Amino acid sequence: MTLQAWCFSWRGRLRRRDFWVWLTVWLALMVVLYTLADRGWISRQTAAFLVVFLLLPTSAVVVKRLHDRNKSAWWALLLLVAWMMLARDWEMLPQHWQWALDRFVPTLILVTMTLELGTFSGTQGMNRFGRAASPVNYFGRKLPDYQ
Repeated sequence: MTLQAWCFSWRGRLRRRDFWVWLTVWLALMVVLYTLADRGWISRQTAAFLVVFLLLPTSAVVVKRLHDRNKSAWWALLLLVAWMMLARDWEMLPQHWQWALDRFVPTLILVTMTLELGTFSGTQGMNRFGRAASPVNYFGRKLPDYQ
């Protein structure tokens, strides 16, 4: 798989290793962006705007990883639900509901999706989303074929 297909295509399947590589890159970019914002070199609004550009490759990686697990891309909407629940103000509800909807349910979704995408191996051989995942060619040369 090419680097371009890794980040900008929703077709095909993706291995666990390549999912974790993207998650590491994403986390590093987030730390850099918000460190720059904290130091006043860019505004927080600019940092948040740049985070939006990371949504496209993140969605591509998540969808391909779901495909490797033989699951539909619609499962990725659970991550959107968790994000919306975390961003919502639940002050109008009783205290126990605030805790459940503001912390417990989004955390449960995020942990479950991380386990699903990052720890469980993909379907062996062909599945409804295509042939087995091939490694991402990050540097333009042939890489060893690790699972």
